[in-house]
Amino acid sequence: MSAEGGTRAIIAALTANLGIAVTKFIAWLLTSSSSMLAESIHSVADSGNQLLLLVGGKRAKRRATPEHPFGFGRERYLYAFIVSIVLFSLGGLFALYEAWHKIQDPHPIESWQWVPVLVLVVAIGLETYSFVTAIRESNRTRGKTSWVDFVRRAKAPELPVVLLEDSGALLGLVFAFFGVVLTLITGNGIWDGIGTAAIGLLLVAIAAVLAIETKSLLIGEGANPETVREIEKAVLAGAGIERIIHMKTLHLGPEELLVAVKIAVPSSERADEVARHIDETEKRIRDAVPIARVIYIEPDIYRPASAPAPA
Repeated sequence: MSAEGGTRAIIAALTANLGIAVTKFIAWLLTSSSSMLAESIHSVADSGNQLLLLVGGKRAKRRATPEHPFGFGRERYLYAFIVSIVLFSLGGLFALYEAWHKIQDPHPIESWQWVPVLVLVVAIGLETYSFVTAIRESNRTRGKTSWVDFVRRAKAPELPVVLLEDSGALLGLVFAFFGVVLTLITGNGIWDGIGTAAIGLLLVAIAAVLAIETKSLLIGEGANPETVREIEKAVLAGAGIERIIHMKTLHLGPEELLVAVKIAVPSSERADEVARHIDETEKRIRDAVPIARVIYIEPDIYRPASAPAPA
């Protein structure tokens, strides 16, 4: 569900941004507004980012190979990290450079003066459609989690990335709108430069948040606490399992979880009984947490004196 929802949100954002980019470029060519140029590059960067997310999602579906025995699910994290770099460099830094240039040499919008306003109003409408689509798809998996926690804890990167991009795009359009309108009212082009600077700072901030969150996924994150409790409950629900000595989890991808658990079994059990209990435990884990695709269970005898201290 999260992968399909993420794809729908990406396609909606890509469609909106391609249309917005074309109209913004036309407005910039007609008016030479730095805010319009910054927003044009922003839309191009966003469109490229959505293509990167689609490519990452497709490459992540490749079958496991001997060189990559756990598959390629984490490629989705890699491409999401590349998105943050593109947003920072092509979007944020370019806008800041254009703002510095415009503030150093401010000039009013002298031709086709109200074209940027019309373009920005249309762009806000299209971007709102994309943002609402991302919100709707996110709500399918977000549950009662707050939006901040959803962005921070979501294991599928596409929806948080689109949410941040769309929210940034809407705010950027508002900044551009005020910069252009104030320039038209006052005849002072410095407001256009200030609006462009606000867009650049916003994009740099969003890129930083994306980089931090996707870096954590790239390095390797375990299951969330709710999923860990479900796994522990499933392990201890069957016969022949005295306790969990220790357990580790790792996301191999958004919908693929590795579970490694050492269990204590009675010292009197025969090997065939231990093997049966392990098979039953694996089935219970997969029933409770379907994304637990790779499971390693190590049986042992619990020895309190040598047991590891609680983390």
